[in-house]
Amino acid sequence: MKKKVFSGVQPSGNLHIGNYLGAIRNWVEVQGQYENVFCVVNAHAITVPQEPAVLHAKTREVAAIYMACGIDPEESVVFVQSHVPAHFELTWMLNGITPMGWLNRMTQFKEKAGEERESVSTGLFDYPVLMASDILLYDADLVPVGSDQTQHIELTRDIAQRFNYLFGDTFKLPQALVRETGARIMALDEPTKKMSKSSESPMGAVDLLDTPDAIKRKIMRAVTDPLRGIAFDPERHGLFNLLTIYQLLSGSSRDQIESHFEGKGYAELKRELVDLVVESLRPIQERYAQIMAEPQYLEDVLARGAERASVISEAKLRQAKEHMGLL
Repeated sequence: MKKKVFSGVQPSGNLHIGNYLGAIRNWVEVQGQYENVFCVVNAHAITVPQEPAVLHAKTREVAAIYMACGIDPEESVVFVQSHVPAHFELTWMLNGITPMGWLNRMTQFKEKAGEERESVSTGLFDYPVLMASDILLYDADLVPVGSDQTQHIELTRDIAQRFNYLFGDTFKLPQALVRETGARIMALDEPTKKMSKSSESPMGAVDLLDTPDAIKRKIMRAVTDPLRGIAFDPERHGLFNLLTIYQLLSGSSRDQIESHFEGKGYAELKRELVDLVVESLRPIQERYAQIMAEPQYLEDVLARGAERASVISEAKLRQAKEHMGLL
């Protein structure tokens, strides 16, 4: 039997090339290798304030980008998290067995809450339990994540193990699936930080729907360093990030890229990278425009996806309720 994969993206901010290279493209590549469940995790988005109309539109945008990038809704389950109530029910059940101390150790909460820990939502604190529910409902073997998300997978395993110990064998223990190259694409303007959908700077990320002019402007202004020579040196953060993007999009090896740019400067690298990014995103943007021009098609895809997800998740939820004494 094929192993099962679950993954999702929040519909907040704009999906960027880091999301594509670090996650979505990888999902497309393994579609035939695994049983895939891909979710637009809009319930995670409401852990911080959202404008309802924008959230609704962004949810559809993310789903359309999934398909434009090559995810086949006939081969994979594609759905919106809030359309499947089992996610919310299981979260409350798992809250009953998850110690607060486990959640207090989550580094992403500390980073996102910052100095406002007393005023942020309970949902932001509880976010990892909802993420655990997302994964455990589908008996996922593997969860494709960036290296900064592995702690959430470890917590998911801890919660599953605790539930299984208390109530009997119920949940499969998932593994994180982290790509060695491209797992973390860094911000163009601050290459020591991960490229983010929530960044306040418009120059930090190349969005998947950016125009060629916007792509050129962002890449040509990307931070590098005053040193000479073009090489894959992790200590030269800006250059290393640009070369990583180039490597992933071109399919060339590091040796081939270094040889190609021998004796050349940053300007040549950036100009070639602009062309490479523009041409790589062109078919995605064209397919996205086609999908968004047929809104009923998109709604039908998401409705079918929710039905398929519900069949799987309701069976697991019922089993968990029975074991917990809730039925």
